[in-house]
Amino acid sequence: MSSQDIPEENLPVAQADGADLEKHGENPFADPGLPPHEHRIQDIDERAAKRSERTVAFLFTLSMLATIGFIASYVAFPVDKSIYVWPIGHISALNFALGMTLGIALFCIGAGAVHWARTLMSDEEIADERHEISAPPEVKAKVLADFKQGAKESAMGRRKLIRNTMFGALTLVPLSGVVLLRDLGPLPEDKLRHTLWAKGKLLVNQNTNEPLRPADVAVGSLTFAKPEGLEEHDHDFQTQIAKAALMIVRLEPDDIKDKQELEWSHEGIVAYSKICTHVGCPISLYEQQTHHVLCPCHQSTFDLTDGARVIFGPAGHALPQLRIGVNEEGYLQALGDFEEPVGPAFWERG
Repeated sequence: MSSQDIPEENLPVAQADGADLEKHGENPFADPGLPPHEHRIQDIDERAAKRSERTVAFLFTLSMLATIGFIASYVAFPVDKSIYVWPIGHISALNFALGMTLGIALFCIGAGAVHWARTLMSDEEIADERHEISAPPEVKAKVLADFKQGAKESAMGRRKLIRNTMFGALTLVPLSGVVLLRDLGPLPEDKLRHTLWAKGKLLVNQNTNEPLRPADVAVGSLTFAKPEGLEEHDHDFQTQIAKAALMIVRLEPDDIKDKQELEWSHEGIVAYSKICTHVGCPISLYEQQTHHVLCPCHQSTFDLTDGARVIFGPAGHALPQLRIGVNEEGYLQALGDFEEPVGPAFWERG
């Protein structure tokens, strides 16, 4: 059967000619136009419009109050005050107040603007014919000619001294903005890499405040020490002891597996940082038979006979060892500072 034998009403549109489309009143390429505009309730009910107006005004007013709260929080809250926020835990009260008030202020401005646009501003769709984006050829030619004429009159090609000094000035001017970055905070310091320990500093018993002799440290005992000259009444005692706290254990020299550990000890007396390398808790538990020390916070365990390496728990690296010796008077002394940062790993650790 050919297409001529098929009734005309069953022919596909693709096979119909323009005359057939016109005869049937169909045009698949006709402009459908915009859908009928539907009025919002605010467009026809002034009371609804007033409610929307009050809502927008309330959001903007709340933003103003939050901004005032931001300024008041910056003045009122001390930097070291903390609060408990479930489920986060203890956080800085100042940071919490600043974040909440500024977040509310910005959110209310945005929410108010969106509600204003959606309920009160005109939402009637308007169609406009798109104009030609490119300029006419004669305009392009004139702009190009003017550019060439301006370049020629500026003498950029011939006046190289002016050109080079201008480029230099434009390059250096942004550096003034870099200098302003200095006011964003203090310059980085190297405090985390150094403690009060230094060559010749005596090891002082933290409980008796007396310098330690080798005879004061018995095999199987755990002694806590601090650097000579650090007193509890010092204003920065807590800061300094948090880095310099030392634990001293006496081992049998034959039990020490690490050669460097043996060289840095004195008659089997080894000195290690008391600060756990996980989150900085003070280590206080010692097992005499195995010579293991345990952090009570998260159970990180270190083997003092093998360079205080981690044998259990979340700690990331071994405890730093302090090289010690004996001075002329027979007291234990440090032969330098720790050669690596004490406590948890940090971004400068290398």
